[in-house]
Amino acid sequence: MRQVDFKNGGTLKNILATAMPMLVAQILNLLYNIVDRIYIARIPVIGTVALGAVGLCFPLVILITAFTNMYGSGGAPLFSIARGRGDEKEARAIQNTSFFLLISTGVVLIIIGEIFGQPILSLFGTSKESMVYALPYLRIYLLGTLFSMIATGMNPFITAQGFSLVGMTTIIVGAVANIVLDPIFIFLFGMGIQGAALATIISQALSAVYVLKFLFGKKCEYKLHLMNADEIRHCGKRARGIIGLGTAAFMMQFTNAAVQISCNNVLADVGGDIYVSIMTIVNSARQMMETPILAISEGTSPIISFNYGARKYDKIKKAIIIMLALDLAYSLSVWLIIRIFPAAIIGIFSNDTTILADAIPAFNLYFSTFIFMTFQHTGQVTFKSLGRKGHAIFFSLFRKVVIVVPLTYMLPYLFNMGTDGVFAAEPISNVVGGMACFITMLFTVRKIMREHSK
Repeated sequence: MRQVDFKNGGTLKNILATAMPMLVAQILNLLYNIVDRIYIARIPVIGTVALGAVGLCFPLVILITAFTNMYGSGGAPLFSIARGRGDEKEARAIQNTSFFLLISTGVVLIIIGEIFGQPILSLFGTSKESMVYALPYLRIYLLGTLFSMIATGMNPFITAQGFSLVGMTTIIVGAVANIVLDPIFIFLFGMGIQGAALATIISQALSAVYVLKFLFGKKCEYKLHLMNADEIRHCGKRARGIIGLGTAAFMMQFTNAAVQISCNNVLADVGGDIYVSIMTIVNSARQMMETPILAISEGTSPIISFNYGARKYDKIKKAIIIMLALDLAYSLSVWLIIRIFPAAIIGIFSNDTTILADAIPAFNLYFSTFIFMTFQHTGQVTFKSLGRKGHAIFFSLFRKVVIVVPLTYMLPYLFNMGTDGVFAAEPISNVVGGMACFITMLFTVRKIMREHSK
């Protein structure tokens, strides 16, 4: 089992060794939801309506992901920094605390979601017609919350130990199962949208089992330990540190949920349910296109964190430059594909050709500034990796809450742009928010370099 050497390996080599398995893992992880949507959209008669109904569940799914990222993305950089400075005891304690936070939060989310699922969906703008499909899907999906949080939240700790191939395999197990089970439950067993949810939670359970098998196994360098009552009582300071840094990742997902709620409400009002379905397709495509950027950025994160703990600042600078260059090359290529073949990409997620006339202009508008997402991700990941929680939280809020949400309401109503206004809010935020985050990151890193060169 090959382990990436963060201490002595070359920066580019380590980034690729970490990012490539992570890319495969994230693409396959994305398939959990993407495959559901592809199959759901092809359910006879109700496909397009059912797809829109699943889209209305996204904010709650995103909220679960937000808590998962809070503990995974908050704990893993601190874990790597502790490893970099040689404090193995603290590294183990951080990993154990993160696991405890994931489990306890997961149980609470399941209870809240199952009890208040229907009023929550109503708050998200779900119509009576869509509720028939959205609520059964959500109730089943929520049962897999613990599996999802364990599989996704503990994976960064596997990667941070240098076992990126293991991290990739944990996701492959679940993703392959989901691809196989989806058509069986949806079509063969005739369970429709409920079958998609059931296939997903079974697949997530398999991934969670694989993650736990490794973290409790002999080959794991930093074995997972279930904290006892006394350890739980004394983990407050460490938990606050994890949550403090992880709040940036949480806010990024939480604000995504807020944006999704806003978009669904406005689109349902100015365009109808068909535009909610179009937004679901757009979001599915964005997740697919954005995944390699996330993989490269998150693959660079443990390298930045480890070298920050080890006080190797030249390697930090080099890692940031390589991350930006790789992300820019990819995003430019994808932007060209989006501009040239929008109908083909839309066709991946829906075979309903009647929506193309409305979907293609919305698609082109939404992705018009896709390349600028690179600057947002580069800045955010660097702040997180260096433990700069204040900067990371601010820019998570700035792009979504300060820019996207207000524009989602202002452009359609105040400027009479209708549905175009909703799809235009995101590209504007990519430019303004992305560049603000990136420029601030450059000044922050420069300050760190200058302080430690004295």
